[in-house]
Amino acid sequence: MHIPGCPTAEMEILSFADALAAAEEPSPDYDVSRWLYVPNVYTEYRYILATRGTNPLICVGVNPSTAAPGDLDPTLKSVERVALHNGFDSFIMFNVYAQRATRPQDMEQEPNECLHRENMAAFAYALSLSSSPAVWAAWGTVIEQRYYLPRCVRDMVDIGEQYGARWFSAGARSKKGHPHHPLYLRKDSMLEPFDAGAYCAGLSVLK
Repeated sequence: MHIPGCPTAEMEILSFADALAAAEEPSPDYDVSRWLYVPNVYTEYRYILATRGTNPLICVGVNPSTAAPGDLDPTLKSVERVALHNGFDSFIMFNVYAQRATRPQDMEQEPNECLHRENMAAFAYALSLSSSPAVWAAWGTVIEQRYYLPRCVRDMVDIGEQYGARWFSAGARSKKGHPHHPLYLRKDSMLEPFDAGAYCAGLSVLK
């Protein structure tokens, strides 16, 4: 379990560009030809955890927990299974907000705008890796845990439009239209088109 040690505003936040450059260098802890891990050390936030491939599925959760290269948690194992079943050769795990917290109720009450800005840079990078990027909305009802999370989703949808992102969900959606979390999905779950723009329009009236 990861419980945040301090508000991220009290930390020095690595820019995504600097963290990515470090992640491209050889690591004694994992095989960089197989994994993309940004930042490349375990810390209070994570931009990206991915397997390398030519046809990645970008999966978007709410916030990262403890997973690291070679040590996937149950959610990430499910993400990998669903990605492979749907014809992708790799996955990119991204999150609406980059702060690590196993329990969403431990996330910081106020957003760190620096962390959010760099996280959006990470999302743009993930999208840039494909000519027609596929994005799996997979944050579940946890999106309601913090008031700032819907705004983060809207920013992602806006960025996605610039890259021609195709949005998907898997499994039943909640009564309020939230996409299903990956953890309890069958390994043979199929991705279905997800209207991210319409979903964001509805977020403004969610209670």
